[in-house]
Amino acid sequence: MDDSVVVSFEWLADRLDDPEVRVVDVRDGWEFEGIGHLPGAANVPFDRFRDDGDADRGTLPGADAFAALLSEAGIERGDTLVAYDDTFGVFAARFLVTAHEYGHPDVRLLAGDYSAWSRERETTTNAPAFESTTYEPDPLASAESPLVDRAAVEDAIEEGALPVDTRDPREFAQAHLPGAVRFDWREVVDEERRRLRPREEVRDLLADSGIAPDRRIVLYCNTARRISHTFVVLRWLGFEDVGFYEGSLAEWLAADGAVETGGE
Repeated sequence: MDDSVVVSFEWLADRLDDPEVRVVDVRDGWEFEGIGHLPGAANVPFDRFRDDGDADRGTLPGADAFAALLSEAGIERGDTLVAYDDTFGVFAARFLVTAHEYGHPDVRLLAGDYSAWSRERETTTNAPAFESTTYEPDPLASAESPLVDRAAVEDAIEEGALPVDTRDPREFAQAHLPGAVRFDWREVVDEERRRLRPREEVRDLLADSGIAPDRRIVLYCNTARRISHTFVVLRWLGFEDVGFYEGSLAEWLAADGAVETGGE
């Protein structure tokens, strides 16, 4: 992922006819079919690429299962994937992190969600048909992957990394990793416009919480959904040293990891 990981409505609108730019809608099927979707979008619902049965690390579905979903949607490895949802991008970001982990080279997040797009631009209820492909995943080597396990998180904290908790104040007060700062993932979203805030505004918000690109950052929430959005945003801003704790607090507590309580 690089600083082009977030794309504007204008960027996508200019490329909707490009067969190598594939739009992915991660909402439930009834929303995709009944409410409408972006023209040419493929529907890959969130619950189909998240596996609570531990098929892979955390709730990742496994490379083969994910490849089957992309094959069904007619996606090739050379395609540019642009994902969206109708929840400010948090579920779409989880799709993109998953695709990135399984080696897809070009993943993008739409800067606003479906409701924002539908206020300004064309939508449709016509479900496009895609010719299936044979998608071959290429999972990142451990040295290249942003995912970190519990032991690596413990080591990082001891070495001065900054744990960033993307949950709400109540959750944070109940239990958080030692030394963590709280940065609710929704702070970077203009909820009225349903879009990401401007880049410099987001950078300032992060800086106010001590989250700077020259620090080692370790992201966590409860089950690694909310940190997906923050991870994409940090990569958009050029942060390079960002650990993605896939197990998050669910795994940490199950292993009796040390926690702190109380508010910020």
